[in-house]
Amino acid sequence: MITHDTEVLVAGLGPVGATAALSLARQGITVAAIEPLSSSATDLRASTYHAPTLEILSDLGAADTLFSQGLKAPIYQYRDRQTGEVFSFDMGEIADRTRFPFRIQCEQHRVTANIVAQLKLQPSATVLQGQRVLFVEQDADGVTAYVESANTVERWRARHLIAADGASSVVRKVLGLQFPGFTYDEKFVCFSTEYPIEEAFDDLSYVNYISDPQEWMVVLRVPGLWRILVPAPTDLTDEQLVSDEYKNGVFGRMLGRECDIVTRHRTIYRAHQRVCERFAVGNILLVGDSAHLNSPMGGFGMNSGIHDAMNATEKLVRVLRHGADAAEQIALYERQRRTITHDFVQAQTIENTRLMRDGWANARAQRSEAMNKLMNDSAARRTYLLKQSMFTSLEQAAAIA
Repeated sequence: MITHDTEVLVAGLGPVGATAALSLARQGITVAAIEPLSSSATDLRASTYHAPTLEILSDLGAADTLFSQGLKAPIYQYRDRQTGEVFSFDMGEIADRTRFPFRIQCEQHRVTANIVAQLKLQPSATVLQGQRVLFVEQDADGVTAYVESANTVERWRARHLIAADGASSVVRKVLGLQFPGFTYDEKFVCFSTEYPIEEAFDDLSYVNYISDPQEWMVVLRVPGLWRILVPAPTDLTDEQLVSDEYKNGVFGRMLGRECDIVTRHRTIYRAHQRVCERFAVGNILLVGDSAHLNSPMGGFGMNSGIHDAMNATEKLVRVLRHGADAAEQIALYERQRRTITHDFVQAQTIENTRLMRDGWANARAQRSEAMNKLMNDSAARRTYLLKQSMFTSLEQAAAIA
């Protein structure tokens, strides 16, 4: 069996793995990135990029697609579907904290393809698309991965491995790690359409969380399309959920009239809240969906995964180029990112989802009063914006020793 050598292996070339690999390669670390797909998946996945993530990708020289094709969303809104109340939050209020006081809305596959293209230009990087990790094992000196291509199985030897191979992570399973948490009972359906949804609302922003006790929804704009995410009734089959009848009902209730809107995609999701029992074992570090899953409310999943990736690569550069102790640095990565995943990402997405599901049906007056108070308190609003844009979570992680 042929054996190849590199300093770091990265399993998975989604946005998280690609960012990790590019970060390492730009700092002169030899890296081999392994991805089962021959190109970036083009299905409907994450589309919101928060300001800290924009800074990361810009610094890596991998944000061209985001800024040339994405939509800047400086304002996002919470809307009460029953009362018509609208609460708008303007990222411009934290322009003193970031070069990019906005979110960018852009499909994940566009951005990932750009990051991978930049990775392929790096002399210290090897990109293995259309290949998959079958098994990994490690000893005191490093990690060995067995990698299958169309014609053969080869062995890759590395000092460290970053597992960014997703929710069904082979690496996590080989390590025998538990992935505790829960899956929401209801499914979610996402429709995308070119129909001008904005014409049915006053001052609709590119990012909208619409609360309602019967049928809450998230309405997002991406280049050329509106995406509408709704919870699915548990008594309907998958076939019924993507049928014209159900689709027409969703849009009819949203637009307030009977209609037959043409859609580009109709996709069913399950939402999870799960955190792996470990974020690192020996010389293997888990990042992104291989380590944690959460509700899409707030757009934290992919962004927190990219933050995992940058934290992990920072630690590995200290080890590989500056002589830091590997066990200490990897343990610090695990403390920082697993703690923040529990204390911020999981807690906040659960709360965001609960608020949307309840639809303010319980204690509506109190919730409305609290939101209005927030809107009229500039200091509290700034704190809220920093938290929702994920700056607070990064600061809290950095403070963990």
